[in-house]
Amino acid sequence: MKKIVLSAAISFILIQSNSFAQVNLNNILNSASNTTGQGLSEDKIVKGLKEALALGTKKSTENASKIDGYFKNPLIKIPFPKEAAEMEKTLKSLGMSKQVDTFIKTMNRAAEDAAVKATPIFINAITNMSITDGIKILRGGENAATLYLLNSTNTGLTKEFKPVIQKSLQKVEITKYWNPLVKRYNQVPMVKKMNPNLDDYVTNKAIEGLFKMIAQEENKIRKDPQARVTDLLKDVFGTK
Repeated sequence: MKKIVLSAAISFILIQSNSFAQVNLNNILNSASNTTGQGLSEDKIVKGLKEALALGTKKSTENASKIDGYFKNPLIKIPFPKEAAEMEKTLKSLGMSKQVDTFIKTMNRAAEDAAVKATPIFINAITNMSITDGIKILRGGENAATLYLLNSTNTGLTKEFKPVIQKSLQKVEITKYWNPLVKRYNQVPMVKKMNPNLDDYVTNKAIEGLFKMIAQEENKIRKDPQARVTDLLKDVFGTK
């Protein structure tokens, strides 16, 4: 089930309009082509790509890990699981609206706590990017950068996030109702079965949210000259 949830999260990221797959990788390809013509080496171009990714991941994780970094950001706020909408409705009808709201906030607090762990994982993956990896990303398909980061960091992010999220969720009384309600619901004939593992759900949503944030930062660097705050970024991505 964990693999299914993870696959779904990855698929979701790859089709998002704000994901790396949709932030116009052709721009960087064209930039690479143009700058190479101006005498920049492949090594310098890849260094520029690394710097862009490093800046984007650092800023994204810093913003996500702040109080309300997830909870008050509509782009990445973790909602009550969609597949459990009927369960949420039932709980509220039983006078548990406050507990549901607390549960939602706690899921997001758990993600904020976990996001602190992300920066060194991203930086390690980016630092270890070889020239060959960078050139493949620059010359690869539209989702080459997304796939590189997912393949390089997802295992590490999951490993670091999950214990923090588990600890946070254990503090919420409503989690005591979660598994029994899901199990009872899954016994109803003809209903779509649900994953009762909240740890997996919150972990995957937290990671998914980070990639959305990183995609936004990457998009700024590619499209907004004001976001190119170093000489290297200006050389590789241009000043206009």
